[in-house]
Amino acid sequence: MIPILLVVILITALVSFKGFNDPSFFSKYEFHIGRIQNGEKYRMITSAFLHADLGHLFFNMFTLYMFAPIVIAYYSSFYFIVIYFGSLIVGNILTLSFYKNNPYYRAIGASGAVMGVLYASILLNPGMNLYLFFIPIPIPAYIFGIGYLSYSIYGMKKNNDNIGHAAHFGGAIGGFVLTLVKSPEIISTEPLLVGLLLIPIIVLFVLIKTNKL
Repeated sequence: MIPILLVVILITALVSFKGFNDPSFFSKYEFHIGRIQNGEKYRMITSAFLHADLGHLFFNMFTLYMFAPIVIAYYSSFYFIVIYFGSLIVGNILTLSFYKNNPYYRAIGASGAVMGVLYASILLNPGMNLYLFFIPIPIPAYIFGIGYLSYSIYGMKKNNDNIGHAAHFGGAIGGFVLTLVKSPEIISTEPLLVGLLLIPIIVLFVLIKTNKL
């Protein structure tokens, strides 16, 4: 396994297992709107190393294991870290903005960071297919990307489950933007892909601007 990827997965696993068995530790480092607004900004980062349970941890780390090598192969271990933590921060900023009036809102997990890496992979390897557990046929990565962002908007609007849709969406935006900053030529070589992925992002901001979300 690529050393930097192994380090990220191991640290996340160790911290998550600590959180499984230590509620005070979990509470101190989780994403908590009220505490962040009161100055505990470190939670914007530390919350990514905590997970709800073993299944949550496995799904995030397995997804990262599958797609991080694409980003590292195209760029470097350093820029993979830039995309990973940059997407995490963008995802948590969007969450903080979206739930700013709910000081009790809490969240944990690396999903936003992982989504950023996944979206970077889609831009770097647009012909890639994804195999989802519940669908036995390959799905073009860009179709998944558009569909997932659209589903995230729906989840943010309904707000009736325990999924951090805002973090996922923000993470995807982070990966999308940081990849285009690093490789702006993708805009000219894959204009249709870039345009299609932009549609749900534009829709989200229009809905927010018009107070419909």
